[in-house]
Amino acid sequence: MNFGSSAVIRAILSFFGGIFSVITIGAVAVALTIGAIFWIYGRDLPNHEQLAQYTPKTISRIYSGEGRIIDEFARERRLFAPSEEIPDLVKQAFISAEDKNFYSHKGYDPLGMVKAGLDALQGGRLRGASTITQQVMKNFLLSSDRSAERKIKELILAARLEETLSKDKILELYLNEIFLGQNSFGVAAASQTYFNKPLEQLNAQEAAYLAALPKAPSNYHPVRDTEAALERRNFVLREMNENGYLTEAEYEEARAAPLDTVQGGQIASFRSALPPRDYFTDEIRRQLSRDFGEEEFFSGGLAIRATIDREMQNEAAAALRGGLEKYDRGLGIWRGTGKEVDAALLGSEESWREALAGVDVARDIEGWFPAVVLEVGSTHARIGIEGVEEDSDGHWIAPEDVTWARKRLGNGSLGPSAKKAGDLLAVGEVVHVRAMTRDEDGSFIRWTLRQVPEVEGGFMAMDVNTGRVIAMQGGFSYQHSVFNRATQATRQPGSSFKPFVYAAALDSGYSPATIVIDAPIEIYSGNEVWRPKNASNKFYGPTPLRTGIERSRNLMTVRLAQEVGMETVAAYAERFGVYDNMGTYLPNSLGSEETTLYKMVAAYAMFANGGERVEPTLVDRVQDRWGQTVYRHDQRKCEDCQLASLDPGFAPRITSNRERVMNAVTAYQLTSMMTGVVQRGTAAGRVDVGVPVAGKTGTTNEAKDVWFVGFTSNIVAGCYIGYDQPKPLGRGAGGGTMCAPVFNEFMQEAVKKYGGGQFRIPPGGHFIKIDRYTGARLPDNAVGEHVVAEYFRDGFEPMFGVAFDGGFAMGSNLPLYSRGEQEVEQEITTSTGEKRTIGGKASFGTLSSGGLY
Repeated sequence: MNFGSSAVIRAILSFFGGIFSVITIGAVAVALTIGAIFWIYGRDLPNHEQLAQYTPKTISRIYSGEGRIIDEFARERRLFAPSEEIPDLVKQAFISAEDKNFYSHKGYDPLGMVKAGLDALQGGRLRGASTITQQVMKNFLLSSDRSAERKIKELILAARLEETLSKDKILELYLNEIFLGQNSFGVAAASQTYFNKPLEQLNAQEAAYLAALPKAPSNYHPVRDTEAALERRNFVLREMNENGYLTEAEYEEARAAPLDTVQGGQIASFRSALPPRDYFTDEIRRQLSRDFGEEEFFSGGLAIRATIDREMQNEAAAALRGGLEKYDRGLGIWRGTGKEVDAALLGSEESWREALAGVDVARDIEGWFPAVVLEVGSTHARIGIEGVEEDSDGHWIAPEDVTWARKRLGNGSLGPSAKKAGDLLAVGEVVHVRAMTRDEDGSFIRWTLRQVPEVEGGFMAMDVNTGRVIAMQGGFSYQHSVFNRATQATRQPGSSFKPFVYAAALDSGYSPATIVIDAPIEIYSGNEVWRPKNASNKFYGPTPLRTGIERSRNLMTVRLAQEVGMETVAAYAERFGVYDNMGTYLPNSLGSEETTLYKMVAAYAMFANGGERVEPTLVDRVQDRWGQTVYRHDQRKCEDCQLASLDPGFAPRITSNRERVMNAVTAYQLTSMMTGVVQRGTAAGRVDVGVPVAGKTGTTNEAKDVWFVGFTSNIVAGCYIGYDQPKPLGRGAGGGTMCAPVFNEFMQEAVKKYGGGQFRIPPGGHFIKIDRYTGARLPDNAVGEHVVAEYFRDGFEPMFGVAFDGGFAMGSNLPLYSRGEQEVEQEITTSTGEKRTIGGKASFGTLSSGGLY
């Protein structure tokens, strides 16, 4: 029996021993298999240690000189928030929603994984059960595909990361990287996007809503998916309560709160506090994207201090818009917006307002409102206006507001002048309107129709000494057309280029009193003959340089360019930055080669500051995400700024090593001559700002492009007007009639703010009184309207009575015009002996390329 019992025991023990061996071997095999799998997948994983140097894509922001945000650019809208600046409430909300054991596990949650596996075995949806650490690994180093391989790699990296970084640092990575919808990445940007608040001002229900979003941001939109969003938010609040982060009272209060968001309209958006994007900030984007690279600009978190003066920017926009609209209204043609709202949507205020809000029309024009025509009566038209409440009487367009316009018919011809609103408007038509008010008290009179002009233009103003651009308007409306006509449109400058010809001459030994022949010229090029003429179609014979630029004489300019040499003229234009490589053809002396307003204004600044190079800039300074200055425009040095104090009456010494591009005496001579343009030349009567102004008009053939560029002692500004597809502006159009008034309106306000004074007279010269009509020297005590004091270089003996013809002889029997004479048509003999009839208005054929006046 004992032996039998022993055998049974041995058999039992052997059986269980075998089972144990099998289990042990199996366990070892499984462990080895798992180890092998982890070893295989762990060999070529990304380096998790790079996360310690995390530099996320963040918003680049543009600030005004006062430090206000005026625009921002980003591929991923993210505001980086260090862990210590993220409130505990926000951290607790996300931990409760995503990983309640975050502070206790080692990077992965075995219990959560088991639960996820059981759910999958029972036919449920395969869910990740990923911890926050694992999500960090997935977001930064791995793909988002649902596979066992990715999960294994995720576990390995999560465990490694837990050994490398602290829990707070891991949570910081997560809360700054996570996508939360509405192009918002990270909790700081999302807080601003949804609630227009900094993180520290979020309450429990707002923090819980943000924490609800990582699961599926598009499924919890606060407006489209309000019910689902509230359910998910309240789930997070319940988890916060169960985890001890909220008391029962706090939980109940937060759970009962409505979901008020920017998207729902209950909270004003952050963007609404910013000015509309305009040409200035978009040009900064264009230039810095070129200089720093697009990736760095849109993702580098740059802090950009712009040179813009917001007050002057508004004045520039208003002045240019006023000039463009005045011309457009003068044409008397109604075009409207070309946009309509379906008449079926006009039945209720709610429906037409929603439909109008979706119409793509400009909304950045000060004082203008989009509106839709609701009803057309026998005389008036009733309109619904965006952003303006309806009243009992309604809003109407009166017949007296449409009589200025005619409508273009289907065959292209113009119809009769409108007499009632229905002659221009139709039900459902989308228009712009502006309130007409009384000048004396600003009281409302009526609504008036407006339209964005077809003609366009650009305006720019900058400091002549620093190059800081204080205002730039690249068109009538940025939202209507983003093309910047101040920097991107290349057009013929016409006669506004002539000062560079005269600058080359003055530096080549000529003086303002030098006599140049104003007479017909014939230039042969191949089988063609170019016969430039003055805009007046008159010839004035021997004339001083000053009069030539004041009256914008084409023939004098061509002769002068021939005498000095087009190679010299081109070198000057390139030195001033007007062109990169100017063609040396005589027509180019009249401004026939295209350039930009930006370059012209910058070049004129060098006349104003005495001939020193100045580079235009829209940016004072750029700092990187760490606050280090990576660009600073002003390279001048303040010699005394390190001193604790200065003696009374002494200012800090500022030194500059800027390149001199022209002689200071030449710069003053040219400036003096261009003040004559404003006082008695082609801009006479158009500019009056209370301080001395110098400038030059420009009008190209058939008035396709009109210009005025001018300056005071400290501010230079320029205006260009023309069609984007060049065509004549019509009779009477010119730089003096269209652009000079725009300059004047802006500069009157600029002078109020920046002042101005007499142009600085450089040393090294002396004044001599000259007859401005004949160039003859006058006694020092001479007075009269014909007397002008010209500035001559010391040691330079002016030659009086010598005339230059540029190598072109003056024909016989030439009628020369003097003061007060009237234009007549006569037949003359040219220098080649041919008969020519002169008189009448100069035409495209007679002027060819280049400037009129």
